Amino acid sequence: MFGTENPQAFPFTRSDTVNSGMSLRDYFAAKALMLSTSNKPDEIASRAYEIADAMLKERSQ
Repeated sequence: MFGTENPQAFPFTRSDTVNSGMSLRDYFAAKALMLSTSNKPDEIASRAYEIADAMLKERSQ
């Protein structure tokens, strides 16, 4: 799930715990939700992840 193309959004390391948190893709999609003008939940979710994927692609260049 996590990797160089979809890292953790808020990683932290402690010797006594592991917390992977949300992925950067999920974080970007959540931020993109407010850009939607649709009132259909499936269209909103789909568009949010399209934007998140584009942001990850641009980030890797």
